[in-house]
Amino acid sequence: MLYRTLKTLLMLVIVSLLLCGGSSAMQESTSKTEKTAIVVAAFGTTYPSAVDSLLAIVRDIETSYPHTPTQLAFTSNIIRKKWHSRANDQDYRKTHPEVPEYFYNIKNVLGTLADFQDQGYKTIVVQPTHLTHGEEYLDLEAYVEGLRSIKTVREHWQPFKQIALGRPLMGTWGPQFPYPEDITKLAEALKSDVTAAQKAGATLVYMGHGNELLSTALYYELEMEMNKLYPQVKTVIGLVEGHPDFDEVLVKTKAASNKKIMLKPLMIVAGDHATNDMASDEEDSWKALLQAAGFNVTPVLEGLGNNPAVRKRFIVHLQDAATEAGIELR
Repeated sequence: MLYRTLKTLLMLVIVSLLLCGGSSAMQESTSKTEKTAIVVAAFGTTYPSAVDSLLAIVRDIETSYPHTPTQLAFTSNIIRKKWHSRANDQDYRKTHPEVPEYFYNIKNVLGTLADFQDQGYKTIVVQPTHLTHGEEYLDLEAYVEGLRSIKTVREHWQPFKQIALGRPLMGTWGPQFPYPEDITKLAEALKSDVTAAQKAGATLVYMGHGNELLSTALYYELEMEMNKLYPQVKTVIGLVEGHPDFDEVLVKTKAASNKKIMLKPLMIVAGDHATNDMASDEEDSWKALLQAAGFNVTPVLEGLGNNPAVRKRFIVHLQDAATEAGIELR
């Protein structure tokens, strides 16, 4: 009797171990087959001549992770509506073959995440193309945190297993990835602009967008870092909104005692602001105002997304977010 009891207990232990092993193997198999995707969150642009900057970022990410689907999303409601309004304009579409088909139905981040979730992708890395930890990034962060907070009674019914958010180009706060290091890396990525300005014998002036609601001190720090790394060329940064503003740019360019200026957008795309506020012949554009002050101005309509070294920074931030979250991008 005792022998049969011990034998039965032994069999139960063996079955239990086999079941645990099978469960572990099943979990490992599920982990390996977990569907993961990437969402590139950009403010967007209505200018067909500027879409190449965004497409280049997406293309580089797809090249780095060929087995992880990547989709572009626009955070601006106005810009999305503009593209949607062009969807049935066949003449426009024929005139602009450089614009991808999906632009005419481009979605916001929530819509893009919903599409991926509907296709079975429950592990997502969202990489913004924003420059700073400003209003646009904070809104995006709120969306991601909201989706992360959804908890269902049964865990496997949760809409997402995990959503990771990459940091903006100039970094964010916190000890994990100190933002001054991201500013230095961005300055290093802008070396080609310095080389071009030096060849032209010009002061390098950037026009960024900025934000009136939040601190734009990061731009001061980037300007300082540029002048420290490249003392051979004077670099001045100003913003459309907030500080440093154009008045500060004018003071600094006059102090540089150089009548030549190379004017570039410190923006991902050379879209509306770059074309009109920076480089147009309108009397209130930066180009016109600097010319009125006696400078010889050469505008360069080229977004940061056209710079391969800058695009690499987005890939680094994307990978950092994935690694920190334990997500494998293939």
